[in-house]
Amino acid sequence: MHSRRGSDTSAHHLLGESVRRYGTTDAETNSNAVSQAVPDKISPNLWAKIDLAVLPTVTMLFFLSSLDKSNISNAAVAGLLEDLHMSEQQYSTALIVTLIPYSTAQFGTNLIMKVVGPRLLLPTLAILWGLTCTIQGFVYSYGGLLACRFFLGFFEGGLLPGISLYMATFYPRQRLQFRISILLSAVTVASAFSGLLAAAIVSMHGIANKPGWAWLFILEGLFTVIYGAACYRLLPNTPKSLPFLTEADKRHIVDVLHEEGTVLADEPDEHLNLSEVGRTFIRPHVLLVSIAGLLNGATVSGLGYFLPLILTGLGYQGTDAQLMSVPPFAAAALFAVIASIFSDRYGQRGIMMIVSGTVATLGFAVFLASYSSPVRYGALFLLVPASFCIAPPLGTWVINNSAPFARRATALALVSGMTNVGAVLATWLFGMSHAPRYTSATVVLLVFQVVVVLCAAANRAWLARENKRKVKLREASGLTSPPEDGPDSIMGAGDNSVWYTFVL
Repeated sequence: MHSRRGSDTSAHHLLGESVRRYGTTDAETNSNAVSQAVPDKISPNLWAKIDLAVLPTVTMLFFLSSLDKSNISNAAVAGLLEDLHMSEQQYSTALIVTLIPYSTAQFGTNLIMKVVGPRLLLPTLAILWGLTCTIQGFVYSYGGLLACRFFLGFFEGGLLPGISLYMATFYPRQRLQFRISILLSAVTVASAFSGLLAAAIVSMHGIANKPGWAWLFILEGLFTVIYGAACYRLLPNTPKSLPFLTEADKRHIVDVLHEEGTVLADEPDEHLNLSEVGRTFIRPHVLLVSIAGLLNGATVSGLGYFLPLILTGLGYQGTDAQLMSVPPFAAAALFAVIASIFSDRYGQRGIMMIVSGTVATLGFAVFLASYSSPVRYGALFLLVPASFCIAPPLGTWVINNSAPFARRATALALVSGMTNVGAVLATWLFGMSHAPRYTSATVVLLVFQVVVVLCAAANRAWLARENKRKVKLREASGLTSPPEDGPDSIMGAGDNSVWYTFVL
């Protein structure tokens, strides 16, 4: 991609230059790209302002989603299985019942968000799943728990792809993965924090004649409802609706996003049709990332749901098992953010997946080979952070390389949906694998990480070949800059345009 306005500095905003200097911020803060059209100065801390308005709100939403979905593992350790007379197989079934609607709801909600807007859809989903989580604290039968888990998955399903798509309408491609990693770190923070929070809440056992696990569902669900209601005021619909931005700031953001083929939430989109949705399913880079998402989703979800039970097998019991799950997840949150800073800086999504998948494979190998509980616990500090580091580039990679909106929304929903199919597979793997070593599940997840590495390598090779092909076509066209509009422009052709450079 080249600058539309012929400015050397503006090329830093575009993907042709960002392949070499990905993550450079001078061009965006200096913004010579819009100085010819906008005489006002662009705010030097523009993206930090957007971060303060958007990131805390959506990250908290996703944190609560992760907490409310995974707190069943803490409830299981706190006596849920005994009180509802559930077997481990029935526990796995309860997880699967959550994940099936969670996986399928994502396609519809991404397209609905374009109609009703993120400010209405995302808080409403939070209120609905928060109420469902609260009701879990009042069930007295396995059947009642299954009904709650189904609706919990249905209402939560559209949140992650919805938020990811929403953030892509605020940030250019070279700034997105760091923000996505902050968002996804909410999963690891929730996994770590849930152990601490559960240890405190289950001590309420007996209050109002309710067990501790019931209070866990009730209190966490009610907080989600309250926060969801607040998000109707906190969540901006588009960058243009942020009151503290100047008109120059808003025009700059819109220009940068349009140069990358991004349509804002409140803008009409002539490409929003079923044919664009259908084309997504035959895109090689979308399919490869989706396969990697399925396999890594099995790994991440298996660890999220079963780590307290795995720690029980290592000799930790009750509250100790809850607390010992905190350090590996805390390390995962830290390393995911550090890895994403590197990935945004150098524009390398595939390399990060390859390195992380290799480290995760090593961690599973150590966990499988050792019979020492301290060594196996130490292996968790390899496999948990490494597998969680794969999640941010998965979503960001497919967002970066998919346009227009319908194709991007569908690709993101597909990757997210496949990730949750992997989560269904994880519940089956651990449910059928025998405690305390979970040998068969460990072997399968090790193989999954190897295949993730292969998918990332193959996808990177395909994208590099496509970029070379587009360079030749641009040279053959005789043009030195992309057209402003029309069927060959980025806004017109999306990622098919010869001016659209794929992120490696």
